[in-house]
Amino acid sequence: MMLDNYGFLNIIKESFETYLYVGTSRSTAKLKTLHGHIAKDIQEIFGKEYDVESQGFGNDKEGTIEGRYYPKNVDITVLKKGTPIAGYAVKFVMRNYAQNSNNYFENMLGETANIRSKSIPYFQIFIIFEKVPYYKKGGAFQRYDEISEKNVGKYLALSKDNPDTYYHTPDKTLFILISLKEAERIFTDEKDYANYYKSRINDKDLFSYSNKIRDVFDNSVILNDYEKFIRKTYYIAEGKTK
Repeated sequence: MMLDNYGFLNIIKESFETYLYVGTSRSTAKLKTLHGHIAKDIQEIFGKEYDVESQGFGNDKEGTIEGRYYPKNVDITVLKKGTPIAGYAVKFVMRNYAQNSNNYFENMLGETANIRSKSIPYFQIFIIFEKVPYYKKGGAFQRYDEISEKNVGKYLALSKDNPDTYYHTPDKTLFILISLKEAERIFTDEKDYANYYKSRINDKDLFSYSNKIRDVFDNSVILNDYEKFIRKTYYIAEGKTK
């Protein structure tokens, strides 16, 4: 059965737990948990006529889409009779957002344009906490990067773009903002942060969808609604294969 919004929140939590134990946001272990469950849902909604390639699902490998400018390994690829007909990119930011936010966004625009210029629908899932820990070189905790309406302005602008006009605009973007229960103290470093949340991972109120920012996004961006996103992306991709 396909995940509902509550189920998707629990899968994000599982991915976070894996990150805490592995100790690096670059680990493919946390990706398999998240990507694999999303791929399973995509397979379910697309049906047996299609194949889905992803880490953590099926053959446990990413698919490749031949873009207009270069071939791109894609987090989740949907294929029909062996030909890619859609791609999904997934980004879960767990640390040092402020210094990398423009790079994340620019890379997303570039990879989207590369694939959509070949008339292949491309979708983005972006997951982030309300407060993202910022660590200095060496791992010492310095501050939180706090997400607000002001610093999601580029996603608001993106939501107003028409994908039929701009190839760099994903056909649909899912923006997930998570409220993580705060500790009642200041952390010293990455290890201290990880140990604290490992000890709290089973708290029922540890994770929730945030209402910190208003849903003022236009059609291209969906806020905190995984079920709606999966349905919309299916209709777009399936419609373009006919």
